[in-house]
Amino acid sequence: MTRGYTAIKLRPIVMIVCGVLAVLGFPACQGKQNGSNASASQASSGNAGSSVSNAALKLGIWDKNQEGGLTNVLREFTSETGIKVSVEITPWEQYWTLLEAAATGSTLPDVFWMHSNQVVRYSSNGMLLDLTDRIAKSTVADISKFPKDLVDLYTYDSKHYAIPKDMDTIGLWYNKKMFDDAGLAYPDDTWTWDTLRETARKLTTPEHYGFAATISNQETYYNFIFQNHGWVISEDKKKSGFDDPKTIEAIQFLVDMVQEGISPGLNITAENPTAALFESGTVAMAYFGSWMLSELGSNEYVAANCDLTVLPSGRDGKRASVYNGLGWVASAGTPYPEESWKLLEFFSRQDVQQKLSASGIAISAYTGTGNAWSAHNTKFNLKAYTDQIPIGVFYPFSKNAVVWHTMTDEQLRDAWNGTRPVNTVCNDIAQRMNQMLANE
Repeated sequence: MTRGYTAIKLRPIVMIVCGVLAVLGFPACQGKQNGSNASASQASSGNAGSSVSNAALKLGIWDKNQEGGLTNVLREFTSETGIKVSVEITPWEQYWTLLEAAATGSTLPDVFWMHSNQVVRYSSNGMLLDLTDRIAKSTVADISKFPKDLVDLYTYDSKHYAIPKDMDTIGLWYNKKMFDDAGLAYPDDTWTWDTLRETARKLTTPEHYGFAATISNQETYYNFIFQNHGWVISEDKKKSGFDDPKTIEAIQFLVDMVQEGISPGLNITAENPTAALFESGTVAMAYFGSWMLSELGSNEYVAANCDLTVLPSGRDGKRASVYNGLGWVASAGTPYPEESWKLLEFFSRQDVQQKLSASGIAISAYTGTGNAWSAHNTKFNLKAYTDQIPIGVFYPFSKNAVVWHTMTDEQLRDAWNGTRPVNTVCNDIAQRMNQMLANE
């Protein structure tokens, strides 16, 4: 997910104040917009928004790889409505920091991407435009065409705050050359955990590891947890599942691969992203989300030597691939509420989602458009991603999910390093997570 943002530029003193306020939680800051947008807001009448001729929307995203395809459909939007849109990109690593500062200072982009880790914070604090009535009255936006999990994700207190944008699944990428050199058959849908481990052993040499068992929740260990009938968080968001024996067993399986030496340890993965290890031929197999296609597909080594398939099943045949999805949202304080809604409504259309999917940007969330994404690139077996949509398990989240996600990854380092037993680490995670959930 990734990349330069110009929509949010605050003077240092404002940034400091915003940082202090952010520590205390979002205030109910729906004040006047700053800069040129303030004048536009004052010129508009009531909640109707300004006239189309004055509208120039700012659209905030984090992935530069998606800019080209998005710009193409936005030209169509401008042609249809006369509303101009500028795409402004901030790398993922800075996106939420800058967005939080902008929310505190009431300078959010008019429309922007939202993630499951953050949506409850923004919707519960009045930062997002309530779309409920607009969706109900629309003859275009039909949220029944999107996965219910994604619709529910972006619903808070029975109000809709987003149009689902896309969805993702996880695939097993493998190095065909290494398999060929070892005389091994390529992985397929008959594989289980045991097949994965045994093959990883055969592929491990002094030059490379068989599999990358990394501390990455959606891409790696969450999949193993659900394939083993474990769980991460209860449906009511009040209890952690990390102390469940099935969850602990799944984490133990991954740690064993590291301790055995068929997966790189933290001394390597802490300094090298999994993609870099795979692209350099350091690991023969790794799990990657569908959002990684642009990076992996543009790498010459991967293009020449690699492919992907569906994830191995659990020992008893349980299949699962963790999926997530972004949402298109609008700022509650935008001076262009009606124009922002027109853009969100545009993104809800099947033909637009189909075009975005066909451009290779992501698996669009609109039901039935996924095949357009997998068909756009015949170099790789992208159906491995879309074929797993029916067995998808939704990404665990809660109001302050980013807090316990971060804590979990940090605590798991002790298990991966072998400094504490897996069951001790997992029980500690459950206790800490339960306290965090209680404070939500």
